Amino acid sequence: MAVRCLLGAKSFIKRVSFSSLCGSFRFPPPPQAPPPVPKKIPFQVSFHGRTWQDPYHWMSNTNDPDLSHYLDRENSYAQAFMAETHNLQRTLFSEMKNRMPTRISTPPERWGPWLYYQYIPEGKEYPVLCRRLEVDKSKWVKTVLSYARGVRKEEILLDWNEIAEKYGYVHVGTCRISPDHNLLAYTLDITGGEQFFLQVKDLRTGCTIPKFLADGIVSLAWAQDGRTLFYTQSDDSQRPFRQALFLVLYSKLESDADDIEGIPVFTENDSSFCVDITSTKDGKFITVNSNSRTSSEEGKDTCLICLVYIIDAANPSGNMQKIWDRVSGVQYFLEHYDSVFYILTNAPLSGSKEWSGEGYYLARCPVQDILSTNWQNIILPDEDFTLQDMDIFDGYLVLFLNKKGNPALCSISLPINVNCKRESKIGDLDFWFFPLPSNSCSVVPGSNHDFMSSVFRVVLSSPVMPDMIVDYDMSSKRFSIVQQEEVRSVSCELDTNQLFDVKHDKEENDEYSETQRWKYFSNAYCCERKEVISHDGAIVPLTILYSRTAWQKGQSPGLLQGYGAYGEVLDKSWCTNRLSLLDRGWVVAFADVRGGGGGDSSWHKDGSGLHKQNSIQDFVSCANYMVNEDYVHRDRLGTIGFSAGGLLLGATINMYPNLFRVAILKVPFLDICNTLLDPTLPLTILDYEEFGNPQIKSDFECILSYSPYDNISEGSCYPSMLVTASLQDSRVGVWEAAKWVAKVRDSTCSGCSGSVILKTNMRGGHFGEGGRDGQCEEAAYDYAFLLKAMGMLNN
Repeated sequence: MAVRCLLGAKSFIKRVSFSSLCGSFRFPPPPQAPPPVPKKIPFQVSFHGRTWQDPYHWMSNTNDPDLSHYLDRENSYAQAFMAETHNLQRTLFSEMKNRMPTRISTPPERWGPWLYYQYIPEGKEYPVLCRRLEVDKSKWVKTVLSYARGVRKEEILLDWNEIAEKYGYVHVGTCRISPDHNLLAYTLDITGGEQFFLQVKDLRTGCTIPKFLADGIVSLAWAQDGRTLFYTQSDDSQRPFRQALFLVLYSKLESDADDIEGIPVFTENDSSFCVDITSTKDGKFITVNSNSRTSSEEGKDTCLICLVYIIDAANPSGNMQKIWDRVSGVQYFLEHYDSVFYILTNAPLSGSKEWSGEGYYLARCPVQDILSTNWQNIILPDEDFTLQDMDIFDGYLVLFLNKKGNPALCSISLPINVNCKRESKIGDLDFWFFPLPSNSCSVVPGSNHDFMSSVFRVVLSSPVMPDMIVDYDMSSKRFSIVQQEEVRSVSCELDTNQLFDVKHDKEENDEYSETQRWKYFSNAYCCERKEVISHDGAIVPLTILYSRTAWQKGQSPGLLQGYGAYGEVLDKSWCTNRLSLLDRGWVVAFADVRGGGGGDSSWHKDGSGLHKQNSIQDFVSCANYMVNEDYVHRDRLGTIGFSAGGLLLGATINMYPNLFRVAILKVPFLDICNTLLDPTLPLTILDYEEFGNPQIKSDFECILSYSPYDNISEGSCYPSMLVTASLQDSRVGVWEAAKWVAKVRDSTCSGCSGSVILKTNMRGGHFGEGGRDGQCEEAAYDYAFLLKAMGMLNN
């Protein structure tokens, strides 16, 4: 267990000294009309012997008409503030739109007899899910006749655009096609509030069950009969707490069926646990997981607790079988092949001399022995590799690895032939390591639904490499580049001389590596990975991206992004919109601070709970590194953060108001202390595992020490800030951003706070609108704000 530092309020935070002169000369002039001033209503909060005032508490009542009126006035102020950027926004939008290919599509992916794919129709905002029967080249006469009869024509399964036109908003959560490919079950949100309801469509007739009474649906899994559907349902706090079984009656699909409800199968009554269901890849078992992280009374330890059941998918109405009881700190992932369960777990190993006790290892056991201790531990992590995840096919096992901070993938034939008397490590077995581009890249698996396939599909990307879809054939140990994202209207010369890193199988791949070239923008843009020393000596990865021609050492503006929560790694994949900043000389950087994802679980633990201050100090160290190493001008550094990343930014700005010139906080989590003190709010209890439980005094003191809303620096000059919110956001309440902006304007330098604007989406949810044009418009608005705040409108 990592050593914890129990921190008092700002105990290790060194504050910078501030000039007595107002820094508002740096900021763009606000509109002639002053910013809105919301009402104040006295409200006192007392907890753990502390008392404080919260005059904007009333904003947490989203039904108060004064809130809607205030948000409208803030939107008007933001519009006036940005009025002079309208031409720039149009220019930026045009740049972004022109880089897009006219048709965006995914290559077909085989599943059974069908080829499934998606595309965005020309002139539309959202994708369409389609399929067609696969062409059997060995039976070409039958294939031609089938096409003539229309059997093999494209079938449109789901059109996001039709739903958006009908409701004004669309968010499809989960799609599951039945094993016989006759039914499509999907969850749909039409308000932005993430209350998904279930739809089941007969793909043969196009009919949808008209009256299904389940909403708040989270996960789905089909039984083998293709008629029985399992789903989990969330409670009022958006906690998935109940699993139910729903029998799809074909006879009712085309008739006016009565209201249909599912049959409860399992209910989790402990509010700190979530229920999730999935099926094994071969479809033979349904797994039910109820898991949570909990803290001890003193808040000294945080650990995962997991309870696992299985259901025979061939007998869906049979009893659930409990596989593992809840054991603190232990997690299990289950797959099945040829009457053997493969288990990825971190359960303690008694008597093993080969395992350090950290991370996951792979075990297996016959199905009939799953309740016994007769497991064979077959693969352990080593000093080079840690196990992250697995996938399974008919004859192949795929492992997701982390190799010293970088992703890696490998496969091995099943069954695995190992010595039963000792555990093996990755290097001891005959794994095929999937060749990956030699530069640092993200690796995202495709859907890979077909258990019978020997091909594993992934999407590879990097800050300087457009998304690339690659198929790895595990039977022949060869790979092929299926598709790479097209980038239009880019004048720079592409580097096509980059090869995949084939060092694991060099001789085997040399014969065809010359044909496996990919487009790489390294000639135009430089991507560097740096190691930054934080306040306590920890090494923080910092990825820095800039144009080779437009960047000016020590003079360029910069944008630093951070997140640092939930063990999530920052998305550093290719983004064409980003070129509009890079080509204007900006430096874009990504700080993978503690609390986010890293090589092992300790990186997350060391930036969560009582260690949250580490995230903030890591971020500050990365910002200072960019300035001190002359990547950016000292007075031209900006920052951006999304959701929990907004908490990181807000806390940093409070502690170091002069560090950034401009900040964008998108749907930010800013009022963390008040939110976590209200267990009735959605997801609050689940967030105790990440940030701590304020009912515990030590957690409360730690949270209060960095809570952005509660630590605004009185009288200080704050940077220009664009703060966004969504009225229907169920993850981060709209009041978090509204209260923050109101209090910043009320508490900080009046000459600077006029450059703080609040922009609220009055109909969308946490993830915005989602259409491709809508995303370009949002990015153009953000970039125009950055350029205005930097005084670069005419540059």
